[in-house]
Amino acid sequence: MTQFDYLPWARPEVFSTRPCVRDDVEELTYAQFAERVEAVAEQYAELGIGPGDVVAIMLPNRIELLLALMAAWRVGAAATPVNPAFTANEADYQITDAGARLLITVGGGHSHDDLTVLDVEHLRRTARGSLPPATTDGADLALLVYTSGSTGRPKGVMLDHRNVEAMTASMLAAKPVGDDTHCLLFLPLFHANALFVSFLTTVRGGGQLSVMRKFTVPTFIDWVQRLRPTFFSGVPAIYAMLVAHAGDADFSSVRYGVCGAAPASAELLTAAEHKLGFPLVEGYGLTEGSCASCTNPVDGVRKLGTVGPAMPGQRVEVMDEHGTILAPGERGEVVIKGANVMVGYLNRPEATAATLRDGWLRTGDVGVIDEDGYLRIVDRIKDMIIRGGENIYPKEIEAVLHTHPGVLEAAVVGAPHDVLGEVPVAFVAAYPDADLVVDDMLATCYANLAKFKVPVSIRVLDEIPRNPVGKVDKPTLRSREDLRDLSNRG
Repeated sequence: MTQFDYLPWARPEVFSTRPCVRDDVEELTYAQFAERVEAVAEQYAELGIGPGDVVAIMLPNRIELLLALMAAWRVGAAATPVNPAFTANEADYQITDAGARLLITVGGGHSHDDLTVLDVEHLRRTARGSLPPATTDGADLALLVYTSGSTGRPKGVMLDHRNVEAMTASMLAAKPVGDDTHCLLFLPLFHANALFVSFLTTVRGGGQLSVMRKFTVPTFIDWVQRLRPTFFSGVPAIYAMLVAHAGDADFSSVRYGVCGAAPASAELLTAAEHKLGFPLVEGYGLTEGSCASCTNPVDGVRKLGTVGPAMPGQRVEVMDEHGTILAPGERGEVVIKGANVMVGYLNRPEATAATLRDGWLRTGDVGVIDEDGYLRIVDRIKDMIIRGGENIYPKEIEAVLHTHPGVLEAAVVGAPHDVLGEVPVAFVAAYPDADLVVDDMLATCYANLAKFKVPVSIRVLDEIPRNPVGKVDKPTLRSREDLRDLSNRG
């Protein structure tokens, strides 16, 4: 049995007065955090939760979510974080699919024959010393993180403790964390980004974590001014909001920001660094790879338009349809190998076999690796549009639209066409106070794209729809009724 050093009870040095985690209600040292984990774990054990069980945690961002997660690991169980904004139907699907025996939530509202529901306000706060010493094996299931379900019902990604150890080690090697590191967490903790980048890596490195319940620009700026964090991880939409509304806020304590979960335009990255005064490092990864597999370095060459080289301990390549590794500059499917790659999808052997092949995680993303090992994501394979036999990658059109000074976000999807099969349609959202003129945006496209790539229509929206983890929700865009009006255009 191995005790991994991201677990608070695994190292004597964490039992100290150093700040560990705070939210808008309380602040805990490492010693206090470890004791609270022990107290909740004792409560779990008394409810019959132990090795092989699954604990569902349906909470907004708060300290208790982290305690509930670590307590599951303390008794040898796994945890599945559930989006607290889910409807009862959505939550019940995940809880049932995961086979959870215990649900930690606010109040009640969920009932299953084999499920115990525990109100978060009733979590134990003081340990009684009743548990035997912890043992954690690398093959023990740690997390069931559910995909967003953009291609059907969400699937449970199985991550064991070897995955967690490998992912946090890779992140620490890429961006070292120490006791002078302070992470401000505001992304939702039901997603791998917040769990790994902000929480687990920070705690393993001995830094401190401040947890915002929900992101708003005024609250974020207030926390930055008061608490002086050194880094945080966000998505492009959040950095766009900060560029537009941060005013003269003081970000001098921030060493860097991580940008991931969705592609960021070079224009946004440049504007954010100029406005906010700290570098943004864009990264790339999948939940199936625990979280991240590439990142631009904080100290080193950052190449806009790329997601950086492979992170330490991982191998990232581009492969053709026959499974051959391609040379630098050639376009193919991005594949990942490393100890961070998932065990598989829960109870989905066919989906697992299709995704994990010959030791590689097949990402479904199209990419190009340059001579320096930096990866550029071209698009999703499934998002590719075939217009009259011509392949069109939406990301190329989106990149052109982002060069228009008023375009904050752009998303391109294929609309059905009676003759051509598919035609590209663009959806855009504007920066605050910007006035977007469709003809101007079309002129930008015609000046930079072959004619067959130019969208047959550009729709201006108040905001681009996103799924619960912050990614552009292209299935929703494709399902819009008004796309049927384009069936004979183009």
